[in-house]
Amino acid sequence: MPVWLGVITVALLTVAACGGGDDSSNQPADSGGVSDLAETGDSIFDGTQAAPEFPGGHTWFNVGEPLTLEGLRGKVVVLDFWTAGCINCQHIIPDLERLEMEFEEELVVIGVHSGKYDREQEDKGVLQAILRFGLVHPVVNDPDFVIWSAYGVSAWPTTIVINPAGNIVLGRSGEGVYDAIQPFIQDLVSYFDERGEIDRTLIAFDLEAGAVTSTFLSYPSSVLADDAGDRLFIVDGGHNRVLIADLDGSLLDVIGSGREGLEDGYFEEATLREPQGLALSPDGNTLYIADTRNHAIRAANLTTREVVTIAGTGARAQAFPAAAAPVIDTDLASPWGIVLHEGTLYMAMAGTHQIWTLDIAENSVSVFAGSGREGIQDGPRLQATLAQPSGLTTDGTSLFWVDPESSSVRRVPIDGNGDVETLVGTGLFDFGDSDGVGTGALLEHPQGIAYVDGLLYVADTYNHKVRTVDPGSGEVLTVAGAEQAGFEDGAGGESLFNEPAGLSVGDNYVYVADTSNHAVRLLDPESGDVRTLELQNLGVAAQGLEGRTLKVSLPAQEVSPSTSTLRIRLATPEGFYLNSLAPSMLTLSSSNLPALTPGDDSLEWLTDEPFIELIVPIAVMDGQAILTAEGPVFYCRKGEEAICLIENVDIALPVTVTPGASSDELLLDYVLPSPVLN
Repeated sequence: MPVWLGVITVALLTVAACGGGDDSSNQPADSGGVSDLAETGDSIFDGTQAAPEFPGGHTWFNVGEPLTLEGLRGKVVVLDFWTAGCINCQHIIPDLERLEMEFEEELVVIGVHSGKYDREQEDKGVLQAILRFGLVHPVVNDPDFVIWSAYGVSAWPTTIVINPAGNIVLGRSGEGVYDAIQPFIQDLVSYFDERGEIDRTLIAFDLEAGAVTSTFLSYPSSVLADDAGDRLFIVDGGHNRVLIADLDGSLLDVIGSGREGLEDGYFEEATLREPQGLALSPDGNTLYIADTRNHAIRAANLTTREVVTIAGTGARAQAFPAAAAPVIDTDLASPWGIVLHEGTLYMAMAGTHQIWTLDIAENSVSVFAGSGREGIQDGPRLQATLAQPSGLTTDGTSLFWVDPESSSVRRVPIDGNGDVETLVGTGLFDFGDSDGVGTGALLEHPQGIAYVDGLLYVADTYNHKVRTVDPGSGEVLTVAGAEQAGFEDGAGGESLFNEPAGLSVGDNYVYVADTSNHAVRLLDPESGDVRTLELQNLGVAAQGLEGRTLKVSLPAQEVSPSTSTLRIRLATPEGFYLNSLAPSMLTLSSSNLPALTPGDDSLEWLTDEPFIELIVPIAVMDGQAILTAEGPVFYCRKGEEAICLIENVDIALPVTVTPGASSDELLLDYVLPSPVLN
């Protein structure tokens, strides 16, 4: 019997963690009919239920036009039903990428985004999630759960396999997607290939990332202010690194090369993968980093500039650790927020819906709170249920955290002698936007929390607000942000955020990682005013930002053989200016040196003007060539909502040198793009 028959379900979908209830995401689903499936032999690949066609009227991403199952006949199609904030959905992204690479010609993955929260159901929210997670397959927004209902889905994540004839042949909920369905897909492809019914024509995608400018900060997820050392640590999550600045925003150093990976070494060599929380040792010499996508805790020595892994193996934990388990043998599961208290590192283990502890001196790991089931039940700390805990903070007596999937604020005595208690929140599907007292208030997927002078400041992420929670009275008040996403400085109620996340206190300000604005904001607790931190000395952290390249083809030009000058004009969009804090540069090359030869092939500039004009000598002769200008260009937005961008351009200019041309000067003229922020 093929191995996949023991782990698949056919048209039977079980409950997974993000769907509420018990977490069965790592357990094989029991269809109750495996023996019957085995007796039917290969007919399992034919299926008996036609997959419902995609309805019209939905927004599609990463494709030029909506897809249809009819148009995908001959392909194996995997539908991934997901919602952006679900940690289990995020866990299977590498599995889907692996399948896409392995079956590049035969398989099409389609993400069906059926958003749990209001923010997640908006097209712009889906776009931000696609960009943040780097999805390169088609995604359709299913805000009203039309596609979800047509397929009988009941949990996030759910994957459904459709055969090349358009029939459903497999459905399962939860994680472990690659191991569960890869053997099945392999046999499915072989079965239809033998019948000559596989279409290996590659489908051209129109990736959304091609239209978005890279920001110098990319989805900053956490901040940590250090008053004693006059330092601000910023998790630059989209660039897989941590920036070190002073409290005024002048960059001092960078931890991580910018590449994805799990490599230790000096700051410029070490690799991270979408880190989140931060904690600082009492002597200020060690920065602890929750390396979330690597399922690891890293320690950065701020004196020797070295990074070492102190917990986690790189694998996602499939079991809970025993008490005081040796750290070297223990897998973690998406550690998020972290807090260091009296030699113990408290870790929000989002992937298992628990809080774990790491004893720094003993190098041991234990479960501190949470049964592992997803929920919002209070009670004894090891029996209570949590829901994807994220930000952590403490007043020295209690450990406070936010549970995004129940839109709640929770606490437990940090010495372990007491029960888990909910301050705000009532259920896994109870969320909204209102102040009030205790369970009378509503939050929506909060991700950050910080204790400040008797109050808890909460990043109410999907409401785009910063709120306070009084842990004594339970009163919840909005102190900054408005009902809609945006980017605006000013008084609390007039300011705008876009998915704020991590919070930290320093220099009499609350520092806010304004994630989807790609910026750090400062909230004055006294006045409620908000301003944007303007990063300076960008050259310190300019390396490792290669990212994507914006390819531009300019209209062809004809010049005469007497041409001796190339004039390059680069302009910023309205409201922006070029940045003198980091060197912009272009490298010039020609596809046909006899026809066009640049007199200078390396250009560099520092300016704060809105445009730059460079004159380069060139030599030409009759013929055709393509002049290429490649390199990074830094520019920033003017005004209070300052944000810095980096665009790696690859500009191609076709040139024909002919005696009949009237122009004797070659002009490369380009206006840099504006960012898409919300």
